[in-house]
Amino acid sequence: MGIKLIKISVIYFMIGVLFGLFMSMTHDYSFTPVHVHINLLGWTALTLAGLIYHSFPATSTTKLAKAHFWLHNIGLPLMMIGLFILILGNEGIIPVIAVGGVLTTLGVLLFGYNILTNLKAE
Repeated sequence: MGIKLIKISVIYFMIGVLFGLFMSMTHDYSFTPVHVHINLLGWTALTLAGLIYHSFPATSTTKLAKAHFWLHNIGLPLMMIGLFILILGNEGIIPVIAVGGVLTTLGVLLFGYNILTNLKAE
């Protein structure tokens, strides 16, 4: 699980950096929220989760870890694509952003619960 999260986090990192480059080249920073959330929740959070899962394998083999992986990686793209579309002016997409945000949040909460209950001192 840890390696999968680290690899997918690199994809989020590349997307986030490309967003940053695009904004810099066009001098249009209206997509900053998308850029920041992809880098924070995609690159940083998932890299750290991946490192924890890799370093402490007992935490990565739980149903909580699998649920975290899927909720986070379904919710974050939904939320970011929705936010992108919202910034373009389509307010009808707000429910998609909300669903993505709830899924991502649930994933993070499951990760936290997993670590707090399954990470043991050796």
